[in-house]
Amino acid sequence: MRIALTGATGFIGGRLVPRLRARGHECVLLKRGEGWAAESIDGADAVIHLAGEPVAQRWTAEVKRRIRDSRGEGTRNLVRAMSGVARKPAVLVSGSAIGVYGSRGDEILTESSASGGGFLADVTREWESAADGAEALGMRVVKVRTGIVLGPEGGTLAKLLPIFRAGAGGRVASGRQWMSWIHADDLAGLFVFAVEEAGVRGVLNGTAPNPVTNAEFTRQLAGALHRPALFPVPVFALRLLYGEMAEVVAGSQRVLPRAAEAAGFRFVYPELRAALEKMLG
Repeated sequence: MRIALTGATGFIGGRLVPRLRARGHECVLLKRGEGWAAESIDGADAVIHLAGEPVAQRWTAEVKRRIRDSRGEGTRNLVRAMSGVARKPAVLVSGSAIGVYGSRGDEILTESSASGGGFLADVTREWESAADGAEALGMRVVKVRTGIVLGPEGGTLAKLLPIFRAGAGGRVASGRQWMSWIHADDLAGLFVFAVEEAGVRGVLNGTAPNPVTNAEFTRQLAGALHRPALFPVPVFALRLLYGEMAEVVAGSQRVLPRAAEAAGFRFVYPELRAALEKMLG
């Protein structure tokens, strides 16, 4: 297949593009500065949409505007570009986020669960609605709701490793909140699966089938590094660092990938211990 990708040079794209090429696909990397022109998409069999302003930063009014616009308006612009080509791609696989569920305590969340409240939930609903616009073009649409992506070269783990290696790591707040994680290789594999499997459409939760509490995540990460985890991080410290975004860090989302597994996707790293051992040696 000829596959056009946005956000291909980011953390997830860096794992995905080599995997697609290894499977014989041709990858066309779209740049946002080009406005995702129709000419760049023309001839593509599939489009994978990963681009978006990073969420893990202090939320100012300007940052929140960029987060919302890069997802909602950015996806609408992409769908408009696809509408301008003579031969439409067969499928759009769009990034999304488990932020759509909001913070839900111990509740088990699946692809059929209702969305929640809060800024990220609002943004994600708009993001997914914009992606659904491709259905009117006759395209199959898949939305991958990504959880906490683990890989030593980026994302959450890259931020935590220096702290834990220094022996200064610890749980966040009570540690009872759920963390829905996924190995970066499994997430790349899920995007490939969504492109290649013609019967897959709608929402897929991009999370491993065994979420853990923050306290368990902390214990396993510290154990994998042979370091103690003695310094809990209070919520007020997160608020000083991240402002409003601290509520997301301290939130609880117990998300299961039931639709992905029912469709036939098999996780290489369903358990956190094996995932950390693979990444950290």
